[in-house]
Amino acid sequence: MFNKGIHIPTDGFVSIEHVKNIVNEAIANAYGTQVQVFKSYVKPYAKRIKQLKMPENYQPPKFQQLNGHGDPQQHIAHFVETCNKVGTDGGLSVKQFVMSLKDTAFDRYIDLQANSIDS
Repeated sequence: MFNKGIHIPTDGFVSIEHVKNIVNEAIANAYGTQVQVFKSYVKPYAKRIKQLKMPENYQPPKFQQLNGHGDPQQHIAHFVETCNKVGTDGGLSVKQFVMSLKDTAFDRYIDLQANSIDS
């Protein structure tokens, strides 16, 4: 049933990329074609920020949206002030930042590497 050529590391850990490659290779062998593999989204902020929990009953404010064509410094100033008004700062603000982006700005954000934002 399984291809005997599949290598599973001794620690038992198989990365998502490895699994994607195995599936793509199996499809290519069966149908003579490759599957387009999409990049997985990984949140760009540090693990300690991922672990923070929003306060119970927290309602996020309506953030101004940056579409990639406005002034990024002005956008960040508005974002920080909005977070301060509702009592979220630091890591909690980092978790909400993506909600203030759209279009090109959002595209740039989702292309950031994992753990590239720490504050």
